[in-house]
Amino acid sequence: MRTEQIKVTGMTCGGCSSNVTKALRAVNGVDNVIVSLSDANATVQYDEKLTSPEQLKSAVIDAGYGVDASNTAQKAQGKGCCG
Repeated sequence: MRTEQIKVTGMTCGGCSSNVTKALRAVNGVDNVIVSLSDANATVQYDEKLTSPEQLKSAVIDAGYGVDASNTAQKAQGKGCCG
């Protein structure tokens, strides 16, 4: 098991952190997810044989949120679920 910290942009409420949690848990190989709205951070424990940090970040982006540019070359401007 590995742990990845992902800086998530665009989260504005508890619904957003719930959406990010669901998106990450849906990735094959993810064991545990903790999303902090106040820290704009997701901590993900995953099996590195089944998924990768890039796939985790892609799941966040596909859910409509952004990933801090310092963590990845991909950047999406998330708007959150409320606006």
